[in-house]
Amino acid sequence: MYITITPQKMGGNFSKSSADFVGYLEKENQGLEQHEMEHFFNQYGDEISADEVVKEIDGNTAKLEKHEPRFYSITVSPSKYELRKLQNSSEDLKRYTRELMKDYVASFNREIKGRPVSIDDIKYYAKVENQRTFKGTDFQIKENQPFATKILQLKTEIRNIQEGRAEGNIKKMKNEIAKLERQAPHQQNGKRIVQGMAKDGNQSHIHIIVSRKDASNRFSLSPGSKYKASDVKLNGETVKRGFDRDKFFEKAEKTFDKTFGYKRNFAETYKGRKDFVKNPNLYFAALMKLPANEKALAFKMITKTGLPIVPSIPVSQTQIALRIFKRLRRGAEVAIKSSSIGI
Repeated sequence: MYITITPQKMGGNFSKSSADFVGYLEKENQGLEQHEMEHFFNQYGDEISADEVVKEIDGNTAKLEKHEPRFYSITVSPSKYELRKLQNSSEDLKRYTRELMKDYVASFNREIKGRPVSIDDIKYYAKVENQRTFKGTDFQIKENQPFATKILQLKTEIRNIQEGRAEGNIKKMKNEIAKLERQAPHQQNGKRIVQGMAKDGNQSHIHIIVSRKDASNRFSLSPGSKYKASDVKLNGETVKRGFDRDKFFEKAEKTFDKTFGYKRNFAETYKGRKDFVKNPNLYFAALMKLPANEKALAFKMITKTGLPIVPSIPVSQTQIALRIFKRLRRGAEVAIKSSSIGI
């Protein structure tokens, strides 16, 4: 499970409205019939229009400063192992979202009128998407890049020859391009993976847009708070503040497991990912203590996160292990810093 929490982009050329983000989330509906579309939903309603989402989010921003985000985006991406437990990806993910948002409000160290924040205190809208494309940040794109660069250079040379600006053997160059296409380390359906290519398999995931202000438009609820839990004096009164992301991420995976009867492997847990970054010795010690079948699955899951390609020149097992460790650690650090969880 990957979960990221991202504030609205502010300043520069970014709009203060949620319209651009909501419009982006409508991209999969283009060209589809009404019954084929995925609509926005919230805790109690389905088939909510994009216009209503923009109206409600943009109209719920009382007393926010210019530099403060109007909304937060939460992206929830189950792994392929988790998606296999779903009977109906769309409906099951909607059900999970509604339970997940209860975990979200429970992670606030805030009170509204003397009581803890409840699900009815937040204004959110969510949407299930079923497609993903390869981005420039994906390891497959990065590791294919040297081949992509050479292919682009050869295509440019061919064009120069065809337009009379240079001389050369076009047939030879085309054969070299075909060879590079085959040699690229990451392929899908016999083709080199390139940026923008749709990913194979079940890619269902959830986008959630949640207002910074509570449903009454009076109180600010920020999951971006740097405090997990603290009390502060404000106008002579003690006010609770903070959002416990660790608590949210851990509850999120437990809720998924309970909802769908999923048996989570150690390698998939948020705690495991954190230990990997902060105390790798503890992480690997725990990994090696797993029963044989769970250990085998754990290593299989780990390798799916994007390991470096082992070079054709033979190297020792120690060198390979070190490269794998460094690569995984960098990925885990990025995931933790961006508030991601899981594998």
